[in-house]
Formats: sequence, structure tokens, C-alpha cells
Amino acid sequence: MKVNSGDFVMPGDFLSVSEQFLPGDGAYEDDGSVRSGVPGNVKINVDQKEISVISKSGGPNLLKVGDIIYGEVKDVRGQRALITVHSKKGTDRQLALPYMSAIHISQVTPAYIDRLTDAFRIGDLIEAKVVKIMGDNLDLNTEDANCGVVKAMCTKCRAYMKVANTEELYCPVCDRKEKRKISENYDD
Repeated sequence: MKVNSGDFVMPGDFLSVSEQFLPGDGAYEDDGSVRSGVPGNVKINVDQKEISVISKSGGPNLLKVGDIIYGEVKDVRGQRALITVHSKKGTDRQLALPYMSAIHISQVTPAYIDRLTDAFRIGDLIEAKVVKIMGDNLDLNTEDANCGVVKAMCTKCRAYMKVANTEELYCPVCDRKEKRKISENYDD
């Protein structure tokens, strides 16, 4: 059966052989065949030799490299901060998978930092870019100015902190100052 652009297909339906088209969004390769991964309408890009399925519901909310996420720092160990991903920027839909992620100290800022605790602390809410995906595990990067800590609490009294300068936050309750990799989107 030959499919055309605009045809409605269901998950698992045959779209083409993999020699004819590469699988795009909403499609996958299975033993030499390209099949639909979601219910929707076929879209064929002859120039790029790609076949996709456009879902009316938007399909599952999966992350891809380059997406910006919001997450919470769960642990800071040596040269890695472990992050629980809460949402993808620009969408209110829940993520399809419970992603776990990490930021290596070399991916925090273009400049050198001695300790990862100078950038993140447990409980900080961050904005970060996805740079690598391995199943449901992500590697993140916060080198961009819009990435980094967007909300933090004082480690002494747990009050919300305010921006003191480009590298420090201060607590309005106990006057404590702490270093962070602060996003330009920090919520004062």
C-alpha cells in the first residue's frame, strides 16, 4: 500500500521502505520499514527524503537536543549536579517520560569554576539546555545567559534570595551572600 501526503495513519502502519524515506517526527524505522509512531496525517518531504506523521494531538511531549527545560537540583556531587526535570519551556503539557539529568562542571559556564557548589545548590530551580539524550537520561548545559538558576533559597534560613550581582545572590532576611550561575531570567 502506497501512502501519500495527507493520508491518515495509525501507530504501526507501514509508511515506506527505509531506502525510500528516512523516518521524521512521529515515525520510526523497524527492520527496513518506516512505520507510524502516532495517529495522524502523513507528511512527505521529497527534497530531504523524509516521511513524518503529524499528530492532531501534538503527540507525546518528548525532549530533543536544543530544548530548554526547567528542573530542580536534587544533588551536587563532585563534578556533577543531578537534576530532576519538571517541564519543557514553552509548553504546559506534562512530559511523556520522567527524565533524569545531570550537568557536568564543564557545562555550567564558559569560564572556569572551582566548585560546582559555586553554581548550584540542592533545591535550586534551574533553566538548562538539553545537549545529549540517552533514553530517559539527559546531559544539560547552562552556558547561555538565559540558562542557570531561576529561583533559589538561602541555605541558612531558606528564604528566597535576590540578585546581588551577576554571580551572587543575597538573602533579604539574614543578609547572607551565596554564589550561583544566575540566569538572566532569575525571578526576583
